[in-house]
Amino acid sequence: MRLFVKIGFVVAMTLAILIPLLMIRGVISDRQMYREQAVADIARSYAGAQSFAGPVLVVPYTEEVEVEEADQFNVMRKVRRARTSQWVFFPASLDVRGTLAPDTRKRGLHEVRVYEWKGKAVASFHAVIPQGDNATRKIGRPWLSYGIADVRGLRSTPVLHINGADVPLLEGQGSREGSGLHVRLEVPQPGQALDLDTQLDVVLGGTETLSLVPLGRKNRFSLDSSWPHPSFAGTSPRQDTTASGFRADWDIASVATNAQGKLLAGAALGELAREEGVSVSLIDPVDIYTQADRATKYGLLFVVLTFVGFFLFELIRQLPIHPIQYGLVGLSLAIFFLLLVSLSEHIRFLYAYLAASFACIGLLGFYLSAVLRSAARGLGFAAMLATLYAALYGLLVSEDNALVLGAGLLFLVLAAVMVVTRKVDWYQLAGARPVVREA
Repeated sequence: MRLFVKIGFVVAMTLAILIPLLMIRGVISDRQMYREQAVADIARSYAGAQSFAGPVLVVPYTEEVEVEEADQFNVMRKVRRARTSQWVFFPASLDVRGTLAPDTRKRGLHEVRVYEWKGKAVASFHAVIPQGDNATRKIGRPWLSYGIADVRGLRSTPVLHINGADVPLLEGQGSREGSGLHVRLEVPQPGQALDLDTQLDVVLGGTETLSLVPLGRKNRFSLDSSWPHPSFAGTSPRQDTTASGFRADWDIASVATNAQGKLLAGAALGELAREEGVSVSLIDPVDIYTQADRATKYGLLFVVLTFVGFFLFELIRQLPIHPIQYGLVGLSLAIFFLLLVSLSEHIRFLYAYLAASFACIGLLGFYLSAVLRSAARGLGFAAMLATLYAALYGLLVSEDNALVLGAGLLFLVLAAVMVVTRKVDWYQLAGARPVVREA
């Protein structure tokens, strides 16, 4: 009976340690939120994540149409009304390329990645104005528009060339809602072909992410940067990533995307970029909060393995260990994760991990030397914990192999427990031996 009471105490202490572990995960979540606030603050003062789309040629017109309306006597009569509409033309070819120059901005403890994109967008149009009744249709001044998510990111005056001539740009996207740039063109004639070769040179700042929207019939995008850790979204590019940076190229046909259709349906630039665009983000490969959060998921495993070791010592060596001593050791294991988060905000994650590990292992080794009544046993437990911490770090840095490494670690631990306890008489320890009757 005493054995089962002890097992109950151990299980209860294990569950109790879950409370500080959950509280520490809450602290990590709060720190992540503070970082997101830092990103938002920098985006407000610098520029947010950028999206670039265009150019698009829009030709407005007004025409008289015949409609049926009820008069004052509720009799339907045909009347003529003016209706405003527009033709929208997309580039026959679109080539957008440029270099992302990375930089960082700091808010308190948090560093946020920003960039300056020195971009060039080359597009060609062959737009034929439809024929119509000149007496009832009046064509307005067309405009050529570019969508830019945050025009505060413009670091210099953009330069637009149309058929080799410089053209001054205006803010906004013409009559279309949304931030960007546009230029007004001369009024065309019915049946006239508008052959335009355009080139926009722009320096655009942004925070962490740049998205490009494929609005041409043929789209070719090319981006390069000295940042060695890109993350791509949307259509996968041909990429070459090294320690000195990356280069990514996309070739996208209009039939492979619904960007044109969604723009005609009135989709905003953010929706176009999110659903139909391609993007690159300058990420931090060692996000300390993500790593710490992943580490806490193994916290219960640490506590269980340590308590199992205590329990075996207590059974095999007949060393009484009080539940409070179990609790103090469990709390010290939980404090490791809090130390890890707090230190990693000031020093590199590896150094923070080593410092937190040495602090906790040293404390536990000293404390367990007294609890287990032997310096050798205390050092042995400290060595076991050091092995666990080393294995945990291996799981953190090998995200792709975390499952197989974790499964292998659990198998080894179970095998070790089975080897150590293979000759233990559990009935004798429990104080009850079954009666075996012979037939």
